Amino acid sequence: MEGNLTVDPVIEARPARFPGVNWGAGTAILGVILALGTGIVMGVPAVIIGQTDDGDLTTFGNVALQLATGLGFLLVPMAIAANRGAGGLGEILRRLGVRSFRPSALKWMAATVGAYLLFAMFYSLLIVEPKQEDIAEGFGTLPVQVLLIVFLAPISEEICFRGFLYGGLRQRYPRLGAALLAGVVFGALHALTGVTAVPPLIAFGFALCLLYEKTGSIVPGILLHMLNNSVALLAQ
Repeated sequence: MEGNLTVDPVIEARPARFPGVNWGAGTAILGVILALGTGIVMGVPAVIIGQTDDGDLTTFGNVALQLATGLGFLLVPMAIAANRGAGGLGEILRRLGVRSFRPSALKWMAATVGAYLLFAMFYSLLIVEPKQEDIAEGFGTLPVQVLLIVFLAPISEEICFRGFLYGGLRQRYPRLGAALLAGVVFGALHALTGVTAVPPLIAFGFALCLLYEKTGSIVPGILLHMLNNSVALLAQ
């Protein structure tokens, strides 16, 4: 009857399709596994060639392995986006969240930093001081450390875990659930460098997903990720 329109509650509760994304949650999860596996496979020659007699990696081995990991996180999401009909590099990157953003993103970036610092402070005071392995020394000179830690890692991880994983999860789950799951995956993959640092990294990943949601771009997250890694590098 006119004026008595009802809405199906199932349809109303269904999350909106995330802008530009045309892969689902299952593809996103499998893609992250494939990205990690691709990085490992590409890094095998570096591990074999760049190994010392006592089993440690040389500077070459560490750098090559880090490059392989970053390339895996970059190339697999881009290949999946391309396979789903993206026309060129520009469209592939836009589907993965590399888009322009409005000046209002600055306030959301500030809110993200504040929320993360608040969580990290309470975690350190009430639970444990997070510690991560210092991997920077294994990369040799400072310019190489900056290239790998401040630039490659933030760009590749934001494309993989926010643009690709979170974007795919948002096709099925509401934003908080998708952000939490993407944050857990992001934090868990850093467990080898320090288990006590995993919860803050989960919180960091969760916050960056919500930042992507608010701004429509992963670029603000890349910038904050670069800032975070710069501070960590200077502190080591």
